[in-house]
Amino acid sequence: MLIGDVARRSGVSARMLRHYDSLGLVRPTGRTEAGYREYSSEDIRRIFHIESLRSLGLSLREVGRALDDPGFRPSELVADLIRQTRERIVGEMELLTRLRRIGAAEPADWEDVLRIVSLLHALGSESAAKRQRAALSSVEEVPVPVEALVEAALSEADPNVAGALRWALAQSGDAGLALLAEGLGSPAAEVRKRAVQSIAEIPDGTATALLQEALANSDIVVRRCAALALGARGVADAVPTLIDMIVEGANDADAADALSVLASDPALAEQIGTRLVDRLACGTIGSSARLRLTQALADIPGIEVSRTLAGLTHDEDRAVALTATYILKLREAR
Repeated sequence: MLIGDVARRSGVSARMLRHYDSLGLVRPTGRTEAGYREYSSEDIRRIFHIESLRSLGLSLREVGRALDDPGFRPSELVADLIRQTRERIVGEMELLTRLRRIGAAEPADWEDVLRIVSLLHALGSESAAKRQRAALSSVEEVPVPVEALVEAALSEADPNVAGALRWALAQSGDAGLALLAEGLGSPAAEVRKRAVQSIAEIPDGTATALLQEALANSDIVVRRCAALALGARGVADAVPTLIDMIVEGANDADAADALSVLASDPALAEQIGTRLVDRLACGTIGSSARLRLTQALADIPGIEVSRTLAGLTHDEDRAVALTATYILKLREAR
């Protein structure tokens, strides 16, 4: 079979077949009287083998070894090809993500594109100062896509940079909430914590709803952070978790402050007072927890609370008795 026929049937161009010949990969076994290359059926079979191996990513040199070296073992080469392919896919996915983020920012011109690329690079910098400046600049200059801000916020360990990123996300409204909600379900505890902290910074009804859902999260840190944020927003659902935090001594001062804010609503004040008094009456809590609960009663109005404090002035625990006496004096002075 002449080279033109082989090219048509195999899909390999005549130019490439000549190149294979020059490399010694496929040398036609015959020549016509006119000197043209003539390929046998075995030659054509070898061409198909070459193309099959090339489709796996092998170089022509590697293809030649695979076909001609009887001791050649493919396992190591295939493993190397798998590694290279994975690296290439990761690189392509990173490029795709970068392009999508630039497109999402809707740049008006190439200057905008360059500024966005610069900010994205800065967000990934090893320098915390550069990351912080990028987070702050993302609002004032060309907006960085919210997806990039969320990714940065969920991975940021530096507290100053994290604060700047949460601020930038809050300026973007509820655009990043869906992605932050996904962060609440992350298998990494730090990511879950950063997600709820970021949601807590967004003063939005949708964010409040997410925080209410977070009260049922399996992660206690997420539940506590959500409760503190909801308490500041006047959401009564946070009360049980806030009281648990006081009993357990986890951010108890902040939890007591949140209860105080909630108790400014007369309808909630009685409910909060009753819950605190009930926990004090529970015989299973320790003396330190009883002291913290007594302290939490300080800013909770109501006759029942005052009566409870009066009773606590005679408590067998001296620290509780002295604290209750001091609080009563403050309430009377008001």
